[in-house]
Amino acid sequence: MNFILGILFSLIIVNLLALIPWVGVWLFDMRYVFGVVVPYAAITIFILGVIFRVLKWSFSPNPYRIPTTAGQQKSLPWIKQNKIDNPSSTLGVLARMFFEVFLFRSLFRNTQLEFRKGSKITYEWEKWLWIAALAFHYSFLVVVLRHLRFFTEPIPQFVHLIESLDGLFEVGIPLSGFTLPGILMCGFILPGAVTYLFLRRIYLPQTRYISLPSDYFPLFLILGIAGTGIMMRYLGAFMQFAFNVDWFTVPVVQVKELGIGLITGNPVVPEGVGTLFYIHLFLVCVLLAYFPFSKLMHMGGIFLSPTRVLANNSRAVRHVNPWDYPVKTHTYDEYEDEFREKMIEAGLPVEKMPESEANTEEAEKE
Repeated sequence: MNFILGILFSLIIVNLLALIPWVGVWLFDMRYVFGVVVPYAAITIFILGVIFRVLKWSFSPNPYRIPTTAGQQKSLPWIKQNKIDNPSSTLGVLARMFFEVFLFRSLFRNTQLEFRKGSKITYEWEKWLWIAALAFHYSFLVVVLRHLRFFTEPIPQFVHLIESLDGLFEVGIPLSGFTLPGILMCGFILPGAVTYLFLRRIYLPQTRYISLPSDYFPLFLILGIAGTGIMMRYLGAFMQFAFNVDWFTVPVVQVKELGIGLITGNPVVPEGVGTLFYIHLFLVCVLLAYFPFSKLMHMGGIFLSPTRVLANNSRAVRHVNPWDYPVKTHTYDEYEDEFREKMIEAGLPVEKMPESEANTEEAEKE
């Protein structure tokens, strides 16, 4: 029941965030606020937040080697070492990080415990989670790179190349003098992958149990961004053509004018841009401002994680705590010397008797 409340809470928050620019632009014509002030504020929070988190991580004490290992460590010459899963050199760490960052190697090796035929335990490879994670991150990257066309003039060649590959199956559909924009694959792969990650989070009992509203909120926020983007691209021109409704209208030239103005520091709020664009832009700004203070910051944290970026060379190099200082100790002998009489009175055994009692015992023995 708690997970349902978490889902509803996150969903309500995202919808309320979408209502803010709708009310501000459509009712109060606050285009400058949502087109200039909010983006600059979000970018400032994003940059300062990322710097703060990175500096905080960099100053965290880490005197010990604690790399996560999944293979044989370097030891004797006749024992084969796993140089990627248990690197002992900088080159091995670089190879490990390459596969981790670009191919999610640790997630690829992830397994899930399942019960089969009663109480029999099996471990299943979670290939769909790995595929969905790859699809989500790479489609998100492609979408971000495609949007560089709104902030650059001339448009870089690699952006044209990405657009051509993303629209490899682009098909224009003519409708009585109107042609729908061609389909860009990553624009649909992104919300599809996010939807799978959301459904998996509520389907698996173990994942559902540990999920918090902070886990659902970014998923709904990204779905809102992708959904408004799809509506602008594929419904804007059609609604203007068929029903003369400009709420969805997003003229590319005016949007690029706004983007170039934001980048150059000379923002200009264009006319003729529909309210849906400002909702889309506001949700993007919320994601930017939320990013440094959320779990999404793992994008930068992976490069400062001691479990990933350290070589496991503990057998070859002695690692000493750099701020290791002499610690004042209190031995048991010192403790007994201090409390011997009280221990004897309390009937507690002692290793060394007082001299007077020791002499008495020796005399009795004689």
